[in-house]
Amino acid sequence: MTNEFEINSPDAGSAVAGALSPEAFANLGGGHIAYVRAIDSQMAAELFPQARLAPGLKLFTLHAADGTPMMLTDSREAAVASAMQNELVTLSVH
Repeated sequence: MTNEFEINSPDAGSAVAGALSPEAFANLGGGHIAYVRAIDSQMAAELFPQARLAPGLKLFTLHAADGTPMMLTDSREAAVASAMQNELVTLSVH
């Protein structure tokens, strides 16, 4: 059993976003929901300025529901495992 959910409908996200104030949207999940995002090393350097990364790497970040980056790793599985270890429900964002 996994704690991962997937939202594939583009209309679902925009409907929810339109119904919430910016403040309510930022607090979505109340610290219990996170998402994994695939990024390249250039974007990773912007999100994690302390990281020294070679150009062209494919990496993954774990973000809080409000978009705050929490973790940088080289595998999606490690990001999901970190979320599970911290009792976070992960959502796949497409």
